Amino acid sequence: MKVTVHVAKTTLSKLIERAHAGEEVVIARGDVPVARLVPIESAELPRRKPGTLRGLVKVGDSFFEPLPEAELKAWELEDS
Repeated sequence: MKVTVHVAKTTLSKLIERAHAGEEVVIARGDVPVARLVPIESAELPRRKPGTLRGLVKVGDSFFEPLPEAELKAWELEDS
């Protein structure tokens, strides 16, 4: 579908719906195409697979030790 800039301004919501449905909308100044409105490909993230980093990440024994008192206090919310 080809529309002028004026038509694109006045019917942008409808044009976005058409693009979202898969239609390509070309916006033109007069007869000269200047822009194309197309749908964005799916923004879905790939599914994570547990164990992908097995053997690549090391956690030291000290990770499981209690935090020093000063650091614990820094994480606590103080009453104002």
